[in-house]
Amino acid sequence: MVQHLGIEFLSVHENIISAKMPVDHRTIQPMGLLHGGASLVLAETLGSVASTLLIDLNTHYCVGLEINANHLKSVRNGYVTGMATPIHLGKKTHVWDIRIHNEKDELVCISRLTVAIIQKN
Repeated sequence: MVQHLGIEFLSVHENIISAKMPVDHRTIQPMGLLHGGASLVLAETLGSVASTLLIDLNTHYCVGLEINANHLKSVRNGYVTGMATPIHLGKKTHVWDIRIHNEKDELVCISRLTVAIIQKN
């Protein structure tokens, strides 16, 4: 999905991760606007990768448990950039705040992702 939508990771710093995604034929809905589902793919990708970087992959894995989003502004072209920051980093769950901005740094979408941290058998 990441490759198909053209998502590119930009940075990883102290539990904060960012990536950009093009607004083009792969990510727009029929009216020519950024598809809300594409924004959620970007958000879940950021939070899931961020959690993966924080856990011991030899003993645990992580999966998305719940995601929600508010779409605040439409985008027709260019790129959107998402940044995930932690709200809660527990032993069994991580909760991420993901904010997606357009190229004018206007808030386009705000999302919250809960990730389950599961012990391997």
